[in-house]
Amino acid sequence: MFSIDAFLTLGVVCVVLAFLAFTRIAADVVLMGALAFLVISGILAPGDALVGFSNPGVLTIATLYVVAAGLKETGAIQWLAHRLLGQPRLLRQAQLRVLLPSAGLSAFMNNTTVVAMFIPAIQEWAARLRLPPSKLLLPLSYAAILGGTCTLIGTSTNLVVDGLLQSEKGIALSMFSLAWVGVPLVLVGGGFVYLFADRLLPNRQGVLEQLEQAREYAVEVLVDDKGPLVGKTIAGAGLRHLSHGYLADIERHGRLLTAVPPDTELLAGDILVFIGAPECARELRRIHGLRPAGGDVHKLDIAHHRRCLVEVVIGPDFAGLNQTVRQSRFRSRYQAVILSISRHGKRLPGKLGDIRLQVGDTLLLETSQDFVDQYRYRKDFLLVSGLNDSTPPDFRKAPVALAILAAMVAASASGVLSILEAALLAGGGMLVTRCVPASKARRYVDLSVLVVIAASFALGAAMTQTGAAAQIAQWLLLIDDLAPWAALALVYLMTVIFTELITNNAAAVLMFPIAVAVAEQLGVDFMPFVITIMFAASASFMTPLGYQTNLMVLGPGGYRFTDYLRLGAPLSLIVGATAVSLIPLVWKF
Repeated sequence: MFSIDAFLTLGVVCVVLAFLAFTRIAADVVLMGALAFLVISGILAPGDALVGFSNPGVLTIATLYVVAAGLKETGAIQWLAHRLLGQPRLLRQAQLRVLLPSAGLSAFMNNTTVVAMFIPAIQEWAARLRLPPSKLLLPLSYAAILGGTCTLIGTSTNLVVDGLLQSEKGIALSMFSLAWVGVPLVLVGGGFVYLFADRLLPNRQGVLEQLEQAREYAVEVLVDDKGPLVGKTIAGAGLRHLSHGYLADIERHGRLLTAVPPDTELLAGDILVFIGAPECARELRRIHGLRPAGGDVHKLDIAHHRRCLVEVVIGPDFAGLNQTVRQSRFRSRYQAVILSISRHGKRLPGKLGDIRLQVGDTLLLETSQDFVDQYRYRKDFLLVSGLNDSTPPDFRKAPVALAILAAMVAASASGVLSILEAALLAGGGMLVTRCVPASKARRYVDLSVLVVIAASFALGAAMTQTGAAAQIAQWLLLIDDLAPWAALALVYLMTVIFTELITNNAAAVLMFPIAVAVAEQLGVDFMPFVITIMFAASASFMTPLGYQTNLMVLGPGGYRFTDYLRLGAPLSLIVGATAVSLIPLVWKF
């Protein structure tokens, strides 16, 4: 009999899914609201609702943030990236150099961190080797996702499901339990990307020039009426051959002069509009007789050692989506000035204040170092790279950080310590050896992600206790004599759909009780179904929004949403078919 509590629980799940998929309300707010409703309505006891906050999987994820912080702050990933990328001459060689290291590193460290460190390295590397970044950055994201499926610590989703297994079934997976399926997936999926990425991904005309434009911004300066430049020509004033920019327009008495010849004389009060690289503003400040024209440009007077130029990609939780820069109150909200906005790899012209901001837009910001620390792992922005960073990594400690990571993997894989115990020791090791100061380590711990995961456990518990999960399982098994393999494929498909709509961790927690209920009603072992959730929740290739690394490469690669479908849809089918075929061979029904 379908109880009132089960009906209410299903209603809460549907509301949560709708809010996560179709609104911009932060995921942690939505999930905590659902948790509060379940407790206040009496569907769950407080102890059952809060069980996620003490789950070993959630605590392991929190600890691994500190380990990732040590690897990031010492530049260990950057150090490895530069050595592993090498100097290939052909695109095929370059793609192989991207796929193998990113998949290998993502098996043992946070794939978001790996991709964030590889993006600027690949941009610089592709420009130097004259290769299109659009052929390399999406394969980077896909390889990182696939690599994360090889080990238990490769992605937070694996740790979440392992935590559920421990608390619900008393079963703990080992470090390399998933490798029997994960490694073949890397080989099959990575092989597909290697063979078809060149054909399926765009190589739009001028992609290298587009990349340069994405790093350009406009600087307006005023010809001082008492300065030495009044009456001089553009060429005579030394403004014709700047190293980092060029003169685009002159605004004179309310009229805009474009494509001005070099013999044009400068008048007092002329506003000169320069387009250039971040260093252009610094170059113009050295020219006597020019001063900032006002508006946002006056911020460029900040001393070089105090200001920080940062490239970021707008994320799905950005508060000013679909608003103009002016409406979003960007400067007051984030204490940062937008110098340039690029979309699909092209710098957007016109007044910055009138441009409507969209997910995936790449912004060049002038801000303080605190901004980088504050938003490094927030979903308002996905950090791509900091320019003129005043705190470069301490590469001397990179070997120490890598040694701590290796020791953590070895201790866990050998069974000497559990993954949580090994992670706690590794996190402590990063702090003791000063690979990362405690103050910075705190900023790396993403509380919003941890709250989303822990609060999701309450929904899973409610679905189990009220019988809602069993009811959904019955609806899934309406087909008479459904084979376990077919049911497994159905669970995989449902998980993939949830992952593309909401966060992968929330999808895994919601599907866990459903998968267990399906196995019970079929009278088979639940392990193949649970393992299927682990792989399906990570298999997000078709949209830039389903997985954070996909969104991170959207702007820098100049991609459109259709590019993800073109390569990601067949990749999803291949990975899904491979996983559903292999999982029952390793974990028997």
